[in-house]
This record gives sequence, C-alpha cells and structure tokens, in this order.
Amino acid sequence: MTTRSGSHRSEPSTTADERDMLDGWLDYHRATLAWKCEGLQDEQLRRTPLAPSELSLLGLVRHMAEVERYWFRKIMLGEDLSELYCTSEDPDGDFRFTEAANWAETEPVWRAEVELARQAAAGRSLDAVSRAESHRRGEVFSLRWVYTHMIEEYARHNGHADLLREQIDGATGE
Repeated sequence: MTTRSGSHRSEPSTTADERDMLDGWLDYHRATLAWKCEGLQDEQLRRTPLAPSELSLLGLVRHMAEVERYWFRKIMLGEDLSELYCTSEDPDGDFRFTEAANWAETEPVWRAEVELARQAAAGRSLDAVSRAESHRRGEVFSLRWVYTHMIEEYARHNGHADLLREQIDGATGE
C-alpha cells in the first residue's frame, strides 16, 4: 500500500515465520503512525481535537519514541538511559509540550529510537530474557513478549491517530 507521500507500507507475508511476522507487523504499525502524520503542519500535529483528552499526533509520536526506547533498550538491553520527554515531575511529558515542539525535531528522534530498537532486537532469540526488570511490574520479559506488546501499543495508538487525523483534516483510511 502506498501512502499519500509515496512511502511504502505493507503487511507481512501471511506465511512468514514467527520472527519475520513480528518484525513485519511492528514495522507496519510504525509506518501507519508516520502515515497518519504525513502532510500536516506543526500546528495540526500539536492539535488536541478530542477534548478533554490531551492526545495529539505529535504527542503520540513522542510517546512511541519513549516506548521504543524503554522496552528495547532499557528493559531488553538493560541500558541506563534517561527519558526523552518525561520526567518524574511530568510523567506524561511526551504528551505535554510547548509551541516550540515540532515535527522537524520529533520525527528524527522517533526514527532513531526505532532504528536503535531494531538493532537491540537483531540477532537475539525471541526467547531471550530482558536484562532489566520493568519498573512497574518488577518482572523480566522475553523478546517475544516485547514484540507483542509493541505491536499492541502501536495498534492502540494508531486507532487514536485515526480519530485525531479525521478531526484535524477529515482524512480517513485504514
């Protein structure tokens, strides 16, 4: 499927092995979020049209950069990393930002975290167990679980992105 700007978004093979299928669906959902943001100005990307919700397309991309970083690097690899946008004073800082926040700065951060996530997963078994525990649950996770969770996270937020985009400029699409 070709998006408005010509970038490619394709579903994984229906007969792929497990790893290729998980990689494929995760990349599909990543591409879907990018597609929902295509062609919009910064003001539109910052817009929160679903009051009283603070959700915006820019906030969703910032959030997914945090999520990619957290699950693949902090949890799976055990890297000691600070948050990108969130703080202990503002744990939802990914969704709250100033007028200075823009796509030109946000998109490369998200894409870099996606690439670093791919590198973190590369060559590891789906049965590999995380080097760190979740700060909320105190458990370790298999890479398989992280993939499945990330697909769920993107799918849920892509539903939000569908609604946001339709409210911003009427654009719809799967």
